[in-house]
Amino acid sequence: MSRTPLIAGIELGGTKVACILAGGPDEIRAEVRIDTTTPEATLDAVTAQLKAWRDSLGFEAIGVASFGPLDVDPASATYGCVVNTSKAGWSGANLLERMRPFEVPTGFDTDVTAAALAEGRWGAARDLSSFAYVTVGTGVGVGCIVDGRPVRGLGHPEVGHLRVGRLKGAEGFAGVCPYHGDCVEGLASGPAIQARAGKSADTLSGTDPAWDETVHALAGLCHNLVLTVLPRRILIGGGVGMGQAHLLPRVRRALLESLNGYGVTPKIAAGIETFVAHPGLGDRAGPLGAVALGLDALAAIGPGR
Repeated sequence: MSRTPLIAGIELGGTKVACILAGGPDEIRAEVRIDTTTPEATLDAVTAQLKAWRDSLGFEAIGVASFGPLDVDPASATYGCVVNTSKAGWSGANLLERMRPFEVPTGFDTDVTAAALAEGRWGAARDLSSFAYVTVGTGVGVGCIVDGRPVRGLGHPEVGHLRVGRLKGAEGFAGVCPYHGDCVEGLASGPAIQARAGKSADTLSGTDPAWDETVHALAGLCHNLVLTVLPRRILIGGGVGMGQAHLLPRVRRALLESLNGYGVTPKIAAGIETFVAHPGLGDRAGPLGAVALGLDALAAIGPGR
């Protein structure tokens, strides 16, 4: 019987780091949470945890999934670094440099791309080669998988910062994104809802008018995904995305209204409840995404490693 390799997964978020030692969702050996503070203090704590796991249980690879933007081009001089982020003090932080002393294969990508890969390996997109994972929480991020591979180009997608048409009558709200104001993140994230409603999303009723522009912005994001990367499924997670029972049904209806029968809309409409759905791994998609990155890095070096 083949043994599942243990992977040290690091999911670096804006407020906390999830460290996980696992081979997959059915083989989780340890989990630790670390507060995200300064780069030096946070990464010191992460590497200390990795050393402890290496010396006790061991691991065969590392996966690093982080908030972005990131330099994900292996040919770049700043590969492995956080670039131009709104997270104070983190622009230029070199994440991969701290992993090199462990001398094991290391996978690296955005937290949302990693979560998408986990959903494709173990979750709600197992049978699909093209899909999107959307997280709606402190920010809005999207991981896009096309033909089984993350979308790449000049950098990685930043779909959460797309501009979408504004809901009529809501133009007075400027949005909260420090870079773009009223992009999707600036309109639909947890901080955007807080700024618009004056209280947090988890305290709002499902009929509060503050949800109207959130729904409109998320449906606009899904509309653009349908017409660009052509996903066979869109998974919506994150604290806001998963925490509101009314949200997905409203986004589904708004998406169909926005597409207005164009192109592949009839196929989407026939299976709308599975086309726009929650991730199968729930809030474990992020940490397990880091494990998926490590497994892919291990597989890339081939047999006889």
